[in-house]
Amino acid sequence: MYEQVSHATLNSILDDINPDIRQGELRYFYSRLGANFYAIHELFLKLYGNRDDFYIQLRHLVEVMARQYEQRAQVLKEKDRAREADHNWFLHQQWVGMALYANGFADDLKDLHKKAGYFNELGVNLVHILPILECPIGKSDGGYAVSNFRKVDQRLGTNDQLRQIINTLHQNDSLIALDIVVNHTSDEHEWAQKAAAGDPHFQNYYYTFDTRDIPDMFEQTMLEVFPETDPGNFTWNEPMQKWVMTAFHHYQWDLNYSNPAVFTEMLDIILYWANEGVDILRLDAVAFLWKKIGTVCQNEHEAHLVLQLFKDCCQVVAPGLLFIAEAIVAPSEITKYFGEDAVVAKECDIAYNATYMALLWDAVATKNAKLLRQGLRSLPGKLDGATWLNYLRCHDDIGFGFDDHDIARIGYDPAQHRRFLVDYFTGDFDNSLASGRPFGRNEKTGDARISGSLASLVGLQKALERGDAVLIDQCCRHIITLHSLIMSFGGIPLLYYGDEVATLNDYSYEFDEAKQHDSRWIHRPKLEWDKMDERLEEGTLHHRIFEELKALIALRKRTDAFADFNNRELLELSNDALFGFVRYNYENPSDKVIVVANLSAEPQRLHIDALSGAGPADAENWKDLWTERAPTRYGDTLVFSAYQFYWITVD
Repeated sequence: MYEQVSHATLNSILDDINPDIRQGELRYFYSRLGANFYAIHELFLKLYGNRDDFYIQLRHLVEVMARQYEQRAQVLKEKDRAREADHNWFLHQQWVGMALYANGFADDLKDLHKKAGYFNELGVNLVHILPILECPIGKSDGGYAVSNFRKVDQRLGTNDQLRQIINTLHQNDSLIALDIVVNHTSDEHEWAQKAAAGDPHFQNYYYTFDTRDIPDMFEQTMLEVFPETDPGNFTWNEPMQKWVMTAFHHYQWDLNYSNPAVFTEMLDIILYWANEGVDILRLDAVAFLWKKIGTVCQNEHEAHLVLQLFKDCCQVVAPGLLFIAEAIVAPSEITKYFGEDAVVAKECDIAYNATYMALLWDAVATKNAKLLRQGLRSLPGKLDGATWLNYLRCHDDIGFGFDDHDIARIGYDPAQHRRFLVDYFTGDFDNSLASGRPFGRNEKTGDARISGSLASLVGLQKALERGDAVLIDQCCRHIITLHSLIMSFGGIPLLYYGDEVATLNDYSYEFDEAKQHDSRWIHRPKLEWDKMDERLEEGTLHHRIFEELKALIALRKRTDAFADFNNRELLELSNDALFGFVRYNYENPSDKVIVVANLSAEPQRLHIDALSGAGPADAENWKDLWTERAPTRYGDTLVFSAYQFYWITVD
């Protein structure tokens, strides 16, 4: 968009910019900068227009963008142009991801590179390596307390070894995702160390205060992220003689985005990793980016402006780069991280579908789809040009952040229902087979989240302990059915390492002083590859789960209706134990797949009239894509065994 003030400013900046930059090959940079600069200027003006140094800060931003563009490899620039030409490339159904720890899945990055063929074997073509940047020993928050944003932690490997992994994945037509912690740094980061030493320039990179007066005002409304281990949101720093905001752990200092120098520093880091060949960056803790007295300091409007500015700047330099919003927030808030008042995504391209994940776990406990259906009906629709990450487990805990109104609408008491879920998944409820642990229990509210591996939470651990073959079989079916619901829902399915072979809880964390107070380590296992090799041995449990997930992934990739173009309709079924939806091919809407799953351990039935008009018209020619047979019927009734699902189309 052409607008005189912003473009006059741009012309002035380009006149003033470093001549070494002006002399570079910047054809595509200038065309994209011209197309995006009105938005960049207006966002920067909204955030920082009240500053006397506004022009200087904006010029520095453009210089950083130009320098990073010059340093971008030609092969990456060509990939950018290809992705611009096919801007919906990541919405297609061929993408299937896996999140992993480099030293959990493998020994380190060198060993991970050796095991890269495993992803091809399974069918995974998006590898998300959980945080690998330099962090302190003992106070790392699992890698999310970063002390150097440009250096791989030496305990995991080197930057060169990471480059080898990136190159190998790209040669295999796969994507790589990495984490960037945009909300905070470690207190051992260079910026924090300089602030602690008394440098006012770097003290302004954080929220620092001489007295408790302002922190106490913040505390009146701010929530506690870790009430058990790190209550409160401020920590006294003795060397600096100041209070510093630490919303997460006491050793994680919140960055102050009201300072434009912080924004430009973080953009420079984002573009550094884009230039290393990273396809997707997971932006951690984006809901916390802007702090205001009198608010909970989450989901503020300015946080969205910061993300929009990141996006616009990256579209100039590295338009092939995607953002994942790590925003585990209320259902009504989560879709805003795609970008409000937009047609296509203008903040983050991908967001964790935490609502769907939590609702699926509710269905695991209740054995019905009542809250699952209600919660999804209330979830705002996503934008075009954006997609979900659909997942069952991840490195983090499970929180039951459903809307209280949705819980009440289906006849449950919200507080009692959440207590039931905590009791169920910690095994304290009658007939529960789950083996989870509470996390983040808040004694003031009684609220808690849940830690545990997928297999242990669905009951496989206890089934194996009992040696109950029938129960083991049911748990295996349950695992596959849950995965079928993230493979077909619409978005990118994200597996969690170890789940593809039904890895159980890892209790070794209890003997590690640095981890024993954080139950999330129970589902951050160190894979034992002698056991992993059992996936190749017929008759083993590992082989069964691995092969069925492998087949499920391959089938997803062949099914055009599973691409994510807002082409899904929820089904209202007369049987609450069943959950279903219809997916249709966006290019050929008559090409449909009906997805129906039994969420209970009991056989269920459904009259085919319940699906009339939902999918393929001729029920006599229905075919289940999964079994390659007709769905089981008795007359006009579809029959489901325990934890069975159908992907129904026309033969």
